[in-house]
Amino acid sequence: MTPNPFLGVVFHWLGGLAAGSFYVPYRGVRRWSWETFWLIGGFFSWIVAPWVIGLSVTHDLFGVLARAPGHTLFWAWFFGLLWGIGGLTFGLTMRYLGMSLGFGLALGICAVCGTLIPPIFKGAIGSIAATSSGRVTLIGIGVCIIGIAVSALAGLSKERELPEAAKKESVKEFNFKKGLVVAFFCGVMSACMAFALDAAAPLAELSAAAGTPRLWTGLPKLVVILLGGFTSNALWCITLNIRNRTVREYLAAQSPAGESVPRLANLLFCVLAGVTWYFQFFFYTMGETQMGRFSFSSWTLHMASIIIFSTLWGVALKEWRGTSRRTHAFIAGGIAVLILSTLVVGYGNYLAIAQ
Repeated sequence: MTPNPFLGVVFHWLGGLAAGSFYVPYRGVRRWSWETFWLIGGFFSWIVAPWVIGLSVTHDLFGVLARAPGHTLFWAWFFGLLWGIGGLTFGLTMRYLGMSLGFGLALGICAVCGTLIPPIFKGAIGSIAATSSGRVTLIGIGVCIIGIAVSALAGLSKERELPEAAKKESVKEFNFKKGLVVAFFCGVMSACMAFALDAAAPLAELSAAAGTPRLWTGLPKLVVILLGGFTSNALWCITLNIRNRTVREYLAAQSPAGESVPRLANLLFCVLAGVTWYFQFFFYTMGETQMGRFSFSSWTLHMASIIIFSTLWGVALKEWRGTSRRTHAFIAGGIAVLILSTLVVGYGNYLAIAQ
């Protein structure tokens, strides 16, 4: 199958839509602590969805995993575990900064680290830059970084303009300084997903050899990588459950204050959030198969798409209400530049295939 970079861009947009939307259902959870709903949603994100979908659309998933080299499985799981630590702090970033500002800061750092470090580490950045298609792709990545910076300026402008009461109306635990530190750590650690996907590449090859259509060959990678993410998240959430005495929340019909807990509704919100989250990488792996020799640029497309859709969700949820025209101009400008960056990256990958 000949790669189609522009189809890949569409898949990455769909993945960005899923990633930018997954946290919204969590806003409907009532009288459960963060660690409780995060672990339940994560179980569906990192265990249930990868296995159910992997078994449904790939060939011989168990055989592929059995034939994979041990070091491939280990590094895919290990980088997934490190990425999972970033995912933990991503949840905290949302708590302290909200969707608009939190996504922009954390994913901006993640985009730079996750896109550029793998080819630099492999010593491939020079050969990429030596071709016209590679230079166009790198320019697209640069445009993406500019777009992320503009989006971050919008968040900073919002932070300066809104009074504390208004910030807490949309983000109840708003704390800019604490959120900034958490966002930086989150961005660096979350970039490990790019390393995990790269380390797990032999699984895609084994899946293709087993007869899986090219479009789905990346799904076995997610089974191993997301197990690593589940490992770190589960350990931390269970620790918090014990420390905060919230273990009872998984089954309790009433809160400690005697309020009724909507357990079924909470569970459904968590399932929706978890499965929606999984679909970001479901579409990511599909998009990656279409990007040709510059598949490393998939990470940039993914990050750009997430910021676009998370910013739009922030607008829809009125997180930007009360801000100036200047801030709104930053929002519109950031989205426009990010969309442009995805098209430039797609064109660079198209040139690489056409050469």
